[in-house]
Amino acid sequence: MTVEQHGGGAFGGRGRAVALATGAAVVALTAMSPALAADGASLPAPGTAEAGAPSVGRATYDLGDLAFAPGTPYEGKSEIAAVVRYPDGPGGKGLARGRHPLIVMQHGQWATCADRAAQNALVKAQKALALAEEAGDDAEAARQQAVIDKMSERLWAWPCRAGIPPLPSSSGYDYLAESLARQGFVVVSMGANGINATSAGQADSVYQARAALINKHLDLWRQLDAGKGPLKGKIKDPKTGGASGAAFTGHLDLQRVGTLGHSMGGGGVMQQVSDERHGDWPAGVKVQAALGLAPTATWDVEPVTKVPLAVLWGTCDQVNTGEYVKWNKSDNKAPLHGIDLTGGNHNYFNTQWSPSSGQVAAANDAIPGRQRGQCVSQDGANQQHQGLDEATQRRIATGYTVAFFRRYLMGDTSAEALLTGRKKLPGVPDVVKVEYVKPH
Repeated sequence: MTVEQHGGGAFGGRGRAVALATGAAVVALTAMSPALAADGASLPAPGTAEAGAPSVGRATYDLGDLAFAPGTPYEGKSEIAAVVRYPDGPGGKGLARGRHPLIVMQHGQWATCADRAAQNALVKAQKALALAEEAGDDAEAARQQAVIDKMSERLWAWPCRAGIPPLPSSSGYDYLAESLARQGFVVVSMGANGINATSAGQADSVYQARAALINKHLDLWRQLDAGKGPLKGKIKDPKTGGASGAAFTGHLDLQRVGTLGHSMGGGGVMQQVSDERHGDWPAGVKVQAALGLAPTATWDVEPVTKVPLAVLWGTCDQVNTGEYVKWNKSDNKAPLHGIDLTGGNHNYFNTQWSPSSGQVAAANDAIPGRQRGQCVSQDGANQQHQGLDEATQRRIATGYTVAFFRRYLMGDTSAEALLTGRKKLPGVPDVVKVEYVKPH
């Protein structure tokens, strides 16, 4: 399916979208975190501590809602803001010693403002519109469509109206960020609400804008590692609102960078890591691994063959994202991993988009099957699958994500058995199919 057909996409119209989308460093780091067993047995459950692993610190930064302009041909501005997870030092007094690989994350296309009144009014109007269309009442249908359009504008505004909080999609991967931070990574989950709010009608350049936002954050961290730049003094402790006690300067290994994106954020990651765009990376930064969680397809299909790549998606996901493996498997010069979750869907990768969060617009977006708990596969087979629950899907995602970044950013070869399908992730249903393509 194209991104227009998925509820998380904005290009088919905002109202429709909201409706559907209700080296030495390695040695030091490995010493801090237990090695991943070949069968994955040492993987912690999401959000829990692993014996011998560091606790996790949290920090934030926000340079403004309209601080970033992707540049032509893209029109619009976005925030420069992020949530940071990092391995705590002894006693929780700041970043653990040594140099840490950096992982940056980008969320996908979703509503930008947690305006519950607008969401409720939108859902009510959608039901009324369906009745009016069924009755052939064109005037009433037009009136309800006007309400839908108005409420959609409120849900997709940027910045949000006074008194309406931003919808924190960047916090939807906290479970991944915490598990990765316990392994020794510094993890930055950036906001992209400004791009979400302005991307309608800009399909040709939206992925370039998303890639540019990734590079901007990487450049800010490059400068901070050198003790300068806009982030200096701007990393905050969210508990106190004051400066964070974590000293990142001189403690990042920017030759070991990973990128992760979900949905259209995954498409942005694929654009940023594509072969022809390595020259856009900030000087001194080297991306060594890229992972897409149900990534949407970039329009220009730029190849990703020189950086280790993994793609995770669920068979009940309305975004058919196995395409990256198909596109690149005959030319890949780096390892390529396709990881399919039978019964997985799109929204469950992001906690803020999932029903249990109670968040505005949260929904299970899989097409229901014939029986309760089932979903329909979107891989062309139209099969009935037992749908995964939120916790199970995230545990699987966590296991393979940790294994992937440990393998390619820390050189942990014990993780390879999981990534090639020779071993299975314990403690979860046997629903994962792995396609491993060796480098040519």
